[in-house]
This record gives sequence, C-alpha cells and structure tokens, in this order.
Amino acid sequence: MGPRSDGRGRAGVLLAVLLATLLPALLLTATAAHAAGRSAADPKPAVTLSKKQAGKGGEVTVKGSGWPAGTLLMMLICGRSTPARGVIGGTNSCANADGRAVTTDSKGAFTKKLPVAEPPEPCPCVVHVATVTGEQALADAVFVVAGHPVAALPERSGDGKLAVLASTRLEGDSGILTWFGAPASRRLVLTVGNLGSAAVKNPVFEVGTAHGVYAPQWEERQWRGTIEPGRKARVELPVELSPGAHGDYQISLKYGSKVLAEQPWGVGRPWGVTLFWILLCLVVPAAVFRIGMAIVDKVRPRPAHASRRRPGRLAEVTARLPRLRRAPEPPVSPAPATGASTPAAALPWFTPDSAPSEHRPTTKGHS
Repeated sequence: MGPRSDGRGRAGVLLAVLLATLLPALLLTATAAHAAGRSAADPKPAVTLSKKQAGKGGEVTVKGSGWPAGTLLMMLICGRSTPARGVIGGTNSCANADGRAVTTDSKGAFTKKLPVAEPPEPCPCVVHVATVTGEQALADAVFVVAGHPVAALPERSGDGKLAVLASTRLEGDSGILTWFGAPASRRLVLTVGNLGSAAVKNPVFEVGTAHGVYAPQWEERQWRGTIEPGRKARVELPVELSPGAHGDYQISLKYGSKVLAEQPWGVGRPWGVTLFWILLCLVVPAAVFRIGMAIVDKVRPRPAHASRRRPGRLAEVTARLPRLRRAPEPPVSPAPATGASTPAAALPWFTPDSAPSEHRPTTKGHS
C-alpha cells in the first residue's frame, strides 16, 4: 500500500505542475482568439464617393460605413494628402471653411453631400473624414479637384526608427499678452534615438493638440538635423494654441504612424479679456450718459432771467462765506462852515483860574 500511495501522490503533483504550466498559455490563446474574432467582427471605418473628380462649386456625396454608432464626424477636402500617407500638415492643409459635420446612425453609417472647395495646399487631394468626439478614427478617399494645382509630396525620411529615450516636457512660459487672449505657446522638448539601420535626416513630426473629448488636430513640424543609427538627439518643436484658448489640453507627438509621446498642458483663463469687457461695460454707458446730459443741457429752453450772465465761481464762493462783523466806527461830525471861527482847542494847562494877572483883581489894598 505504501508504494502505491507514493506513486499516486507523485502523479498528482506532476498533474498539478502540468496544469499550472499550461493554464496561462491556454488563457493567453483564448484571449488572443477572442480579440481576433472581435476585430474581425468590427469592420474598419470606410468612405466611398459618388464621383472621383469635380470642380470648385460642385458637390460630391460621401458615404461611410463601419464607424462607431452615434458619433459626430467632420468631412474635409484636404490637399497634399494621400490615403497611404494621410493628411500631411494636419487640418492646415484642408478647406476648413467648407467642411461638413455628420452624425452616424445606429449602424455606424452615414450619407452626406460635401461641397467641392479648393484646399490651401496643392493636390494630390483626399476627402478626409475623422471623428470629432469619442475614440479617434479616420478614413481618406482619393479625390481630384479639377483645376487645382498639383505638386509632388515631400520625400519620406530614411528607414530609421525613432524612439523616445527620455520623458517629454513643455518648456517656456506665457507673457503678459497671453493674459489678454494672445496665443499660448510652448516648446515640446524630448530626446529621441535612432533604433534603425539608416540615418534619419530632417525628420517630419506631427504635433497633435486635443482639448477635452475632441480628437487631436495634427500639424506638421520638421526638425532640422540628422540622427545617425544608434545615436540620440534633443528635439525641440514649437507648440501654439489658438487665441483665447484655455483649459486642459493634451499634446501628442507622432512620427509616421506611431505616437511617440503625450504631454498634458493646463492653460489658464485669459482674465485680462474679462476685465477689459467689464471696464468697457462700465465706461461706455457712463460716457454715453455724460454726452446725453450735455446735449440735453444745450437744447433745453431756458427762462428769461436765466439768460443773465451768471457770476463767476469765485464770486459764488465768496458770497457763501460767512461775513465777518466789524467794530462800529465812531460818528463823524459834520465839517464846519467856511468863514466861521473855530474855537481853539483848550490846552491841558489852561483853566479859568489861571487867567492873566492884569485881569485878576488885586487884594493889596484890602490887606
């Protein structure tokens, strides 16, 4: 009984080890198969056109399928673009003013007419359809704008493969003009290395700017320099937002079809613009009120007694001051008549008893 029990115990241990080894592999296989089946079931976004060529002023009907249900899309005619290379230069190469928005139905399909307009860049041209909200998705269809110039696309870089070797960051600060609505600008700084077998000369990156739930808007940025195989370089690319932009933004860097880095950017509100409008709303009504009162004062009729000349400001102030009381002056006696004798003023030593001796009676005879 002892040997059999030992054999069964060893078999159980071996079975447990085998299951522990094969179970992760089975789970990975099942997950991959499920993902493959799901991707095969979900069709890719596609776009078809009613015509391949039209002149400015015409229309083309755009039909789409395979898009997420109930998603807002934007349709544009873009120059300097092909379905293989995408829209080079981002939406700056597209006729944005003549674009059209459309929402997909419950099956992810749509049909919409798009006016034909000349893009700012020469052809080759495409009808570019991209999501505005939700998960990013896009599709391009070749389209020829009759009469629009045609130019060759810029050459691709070499077979080098660029990868980010250090964390990206945004350098720079905003000036006082940004507080009043000027475009906020930064420099996207990162260190990239060439992991390929060929040198990369003057690589063309794409910088994407996304705000909230909206898909990023890509713009082409070319870096001047050469990165040899196995070497690294410090890359600085300018990033600028639209005037008055504020809130939370996401800056993305793409090389080819690969997104190399993403960096958040919080932009403050331009309070100077708000302060300007508040002051404007206070100053303009006050100025209009003063002008209106001046006009009313000029045109209103005045009474006859008000036409006299008003006293000056100094006279008005002086009249309002309290008058000072002066001491009463002694009465002035009237002047004597001409020719009348004026009595001489009595001298202080003169008295009636001090008369001259010839007039004083003598008393010698009586003594």
